[in-house]
Amino acid sequence: MRTILHSDLNNFYASVECKRNPYWKEYPLCVCGNPRDRHGIVLAKNYIAKHMGITTGMPLWQARQICPNIICVIANFDEYLDYSRRVRKIYEDYTDRIEPFGIDEAWLDVTESAKLFGSGQEIADTIRERIKKEIGITASVGVSYNKIFAKLGSDMRKPDATTIITKDNFKTKIWPLPVQALLYVGKATKKKVNKLGIETIGDLANCSVDYLIDKLGVWGKYLWEFANGLDNSPVKKVGQHSIIKSVGNSMTAPKDIYDLTQAKLVMTILAESVSSRMRKYGVGKAYTVSIYLRDNELGSFMRRHKYPTSTNNSFDLIQRSMEMIKQYYNFKKPLRSLGISVSDFDKSYEQLSFFDNPQIDKQKQDIVVEQIRKKHGFSAISRANILLESKLIGLDIENSHTIHPLSFFR
Repeated sequence: MRTILHSDLNNFYASVECKRNPYWKEYPLCVCGNPRDRHGIVLAKNYIAKHMGITTGMPLWQARQICPNIICVIANFDEYLDYSRRVRKIYEDYTDRIEPFGIDEAWLDVTESAKLFGSGQEIADTIRERIKKEIGITASVGVSYNKIFAKLGSDMRKPDATTIITKDNFKTKIWPLPVQALLYVGKATKKKVNKLGIETIGDLANCSVDYLIDKLGVWGKYLWEFANGLDNSPVKKVGQHSIIKSVGNSMTAPKDIYDLTQAKLVMTILAESVSSRMRKYGVGKAYTVSIYLRDNELGSFMRRHKYPTSTNNSFDLIQRSMEMIKQYYNFKKPLRSLGISVSDFDKSYEQLSFFDNPQIDKQKQDIVVEQIRKKHGFSAISRANILLESKLIGLDIENSHTIHPLSFFR
């Protein structure tokens, strides 16, 4: 039987900030995006702030209303990445099967490590103590025979705890939990299964799998397997990468977007980034384009369209994303942020004519632009509409090119 750990660094961003500034440990603290760039939401909070009602995703103004003396720290992702790498070095002392799940979580397969380091619980406890002593932050670790239950275990007791879930005890430990505690059951899925009378993980496990497939599609089968402890997915080795199923980028604009012209400025930057990364990752061309729109009242929706021809050039991605915006959005509320992603990749080779072929011309232009930017910097070359009109909404073109990724299956 496998022994899988899931390690979750407790309140990671906030813990790093309190480690760097020990004085803050005694006060409510949250880590947030930069309000000047309109990323003014709570990304993480310490336990003092949590107990006062501060939640992740809460707007900063609301957090200050609830807790006027809260310390708000702008996120320093370079620092968090450094801490994450240091923790990973500890993991590597026990196994080469380490699969990150975000910057602050990871699965570890320690099945073979037991011969050297003891049981799963002993390894988990050792790792927790080393993280606390050597890094100065804490972790919660779940120990189980599959990834889904190990993740559930790390969520069950926080901070700084080890939780064991076995084939003998999972029904008493796991099944009474609310269904949304199961990995990949988000708000939308929770609503769907609640309508079916499913409130707990046990309810889900005891449903007919055929009924779930009928109501939820193939996803119903996955959730039924997860609830019954039938997850056999492997923990990937260090350096082993998942197959890329989508490439995306999103951006919160400095000012509200009121019309198609302004929306196209943002989509142009995003499409250039996505197009460039498609070639970098070698994913081929994509048939499906998805757009993500969020208005200034934080209402959001996503639309996708599968096209008869695949593409990886920025010209087509701009055109296709704008077609969808024109079709689905009326700008009764201005937009706050936009995103684009591509999927359904086709790596097959296509025989193209070398004479007057617009697809080749577009691809050549994208490649030449990338080469110029690589040699002379991002601002060395840009589309004319970006240069002329980006100041209207306060876009910092070069810094706006930062990748903001748009999750086990995606």
